Amino acid sequence: MIQRTPARIEARDASHPPDVRVEPGNTPDWQQILSQSVTTPEQLLERLGLAPEDWFRGAACGHRLFPIRVPEPYLARIEQGNPDDPLLRQVLPVAQEAEIHPDFVSDPLEEASAIQTTGLIRKYTSRALLMITGQCAINCRYCFRRHFPYGDHRLGPEDRRQVIDSLSASPEINEVIFSGGDPLAVNDRLLSQWAELLGDIPHLRRLRIHSRLPVVIPQRVCDSLIDWLSRTRLQKVLVVHVNHPAEIDQATRQAFRRLSEAGVTLLNQSVILKGVNDSSATLSALSETLFEAGVMPYYLHAFDPVSGARHFSVSDTDAIRIVNEMLENLPGFLVPKLVRELPGRASKTPLDLGS
Repeated sequence: MIQRTPARIEARDASHPPDVRVEPGNTPDWQQILSQSVTTPEQLLERLGLAPEDWFRGAACGHRLFPIRVPEPYLARIEQGNPDDPLLRQVLPVAQEAEIHPDFVSDPLEEASAIQTTGLIRKYTSRALLMITGQCAINCRYCFRRHFPYGDHRLGPEDRRQVIDSLSASPEINEVIFSGGDPLAVNDRLLSQWAELLGDIPHLRRLRIHSRLPVVIPQRVCDSLIDWLSRTRLQKVLVVHVNHPAEIDQATRQAFRRLSEAGVTLLNQSVILKGVNDSSATLSALSETLFEAGVMPYYLHAFDPVSGARHFSVSDTDAIRIVNEMLENLPGFLVPKLVRELPGRASKTPLDLGS
């Protein structure tokens, strides 16, 4: 199996500078980049130099269950001809996705029962999730919402007043989380409108955004995004999703820098994934790379048992061992908290690392 070591990651990053710098006035249209994403198994295999006869059948099977979407900036970081590349593994459909297992279900977090009104999910006492969109910039094969019925819960303009009224009548809520899908997959005019409405609710303190877009399309961190983020009175937290250090290149670092300069607190959450980051060496390199880029490691999620993704599952025993190894080699602030989200719980549940 061909794997990337941290040394190979840095060498690859240095030898493959980004074509376009993510700077004010020199930012390509992120929506155009998104629209040109790879969306078929044939495209993906051809671009990466993988023989279709070896991979197409499994990729086509998984693609029918959960369509491929891979944007160009992310695709450019995948090593050509390496079927075991950890970035490729996150986006390449495989035949195992059709396997049925009783412990792996379509709604592992039982979110359907937490929907308060269209687009608004209440799972926690002081925080509410706003499902801005069902669209993502990249379709991660392990996604715990890969079966979520977004079409039944589409948040339209007619639902906005109901959401705002519900939040206004809930003084215990001090933080709203833009979620999805990926909330940054929608335009900044709409996001700005939401931020303005939320900012008018006195008891709200923070706006949190969960997004993979600044990682997979760094050009998303554009002038209009920075503008409305800079104007809201709410404290701003952006939780990005990076699973492997090779996902962070120079363009990503520049995007993170712009967000930080706009007063956004940057955190990262990862999922422990078999064949991607299930080693202390990889996750330690990820923490170091994130911190150098101005992002604090936040959560390492134990795998959610979503159907179609069992091949990514890492046992709790192995996850705990890996995190304990990280604690031996890293300062505590660089070790993410190993957690699991359990249905009905008012918070994430930390896994016991033992004595």
